[in-house]
Amino acid sequence: MKRNFLTILTVFGLVTTTAVGCNTDAGGNNTIKIATQSPLSGSSSTLGEAIKLGAQLALEENQEKFKKLGFTLQLVPFDDQGDPKVGVSNAQKLAADQSILGIVGHLNSGVAIPASSTYENNSIAMVSPANTAVELTEQGKKSVNRIVARDDFQGPAAFGFATDHLKAKNIFIIQDKSAYGQGLAENFKKVAEKKQAKIVAYEGITVGEQDFNGVLNQVVAKKPDLIYFGGLYGEGGLLVKQAREKGINIPVMGGDGFDSSDMVKIAGKGVKNTFYTSVAADISNTPEGQNFVKKYQAKFGDKKSVQSFSYYGYDSMGVILKGLEDSITKNGNKKPTREQVRDAIRAVQDFQGIATKIGFDAKGDNKYAKVFVFQFEDKYPGKQVGAIEKQ
Repeated sequence: MKRNFLTILTVFGLVTTTAVGCNTDAGGNNTIKIATQSPLSGSSSTLGEAIKLGAQLALEENQEKFKKLGFTLQLVPFDDQGDPKVGVSNAQKLAADQSILGIVGHLNSGVAIPASSTYENNSIAMVSPANTAVELTEQGKKSVNRIVARDDFQGPAAFGFATDHLKAKNIFIIQDKSAYGQGLAENFKKVAEKKQAKIVAYEGITVGEQDFNGVLNQVVAKKPDLIYFGGLYGEGGLLVKQAREKGINIPVMGGDGFDSSDMVKIAGKGVKNTFYTSVAADISNTPEGQNFVKKYQAKFGDKKSVQSFSYYGYDSMGVILKGLEDSITKNGNKKPTREQVRDAIRAVQDFQGIATKIGFDAKGDNKYAKVFVFQFEDKYPGKQVGAIEKQ
């Protein structure tokens, strides 16, 4: 089953590359394409596919509206594999297709940052449903936007919860050396040092690593009362599982990289007493969230479980389409340029998505972004135990 799925992805990827590699509009001048860039294969594909499917649902719901305006909307999904080189290569390919006027992506900040230079050079608006690295919007790019909170908000929020609610005094920090994981850990460490907390160790692991005995032996020796991990669920789930097997039952806390159903699958029963901050709220119990789940499962089937970033992929596409519609209107109902769409998206204020309200500041950050704190019990998602607004 897995083999067939990968084969389909590979074939689809070849077809997609061929389609967007030319400069002419395959569907004519009235065709407008929106791309997604996220990992559709590899260890982060659960969240990457969730972004793509959420975006797809939003686009398909708006196809009829844009048809009445005289335009055909199409989705062009790209698999960035969580790899910066692939992400940049994809960015160059989609930039060559002049009918692509916006991008929903990425999942990984380490991919988004280098790819964003290509988007900026080609005036293609990007709206990220997941990237938290501070550097992404500090570069001053007109094309780059995100709807979630930054690491310099998420890290301090995590520290506040760890000390106020978990009563952590001696903290062992581990990070995966990626732009995302290191950025999160550094921001946590920075505020911890400012507050004069005791950081007993700051260690790095490697993405793809599967044996954490070395670093966990250091945890045993240092006797912390909290482990903070900057990284994704692939390594984080194994770290938690192996820690529990060693009798390390102290709280483990991570960022939104833990926000996946696969975290529970990998960590197993050891996931209890694991906490995570997330830039994504759990809205599954709200009327809007429940309606979204029904639509999502009706479209993609029960085997495609709704992830938090499914909602954020949906809202990222929603705000792109809002900017697109505004630019069409401003352009006398004619097809807008990439620059016009880019500027209209940045100008969006008070857009009410299903997961978050969106209003971009001058850097492309969402003024309404929040950080949420969850505790894993024995299923996904975790139980929301806190919500923090930026002061």
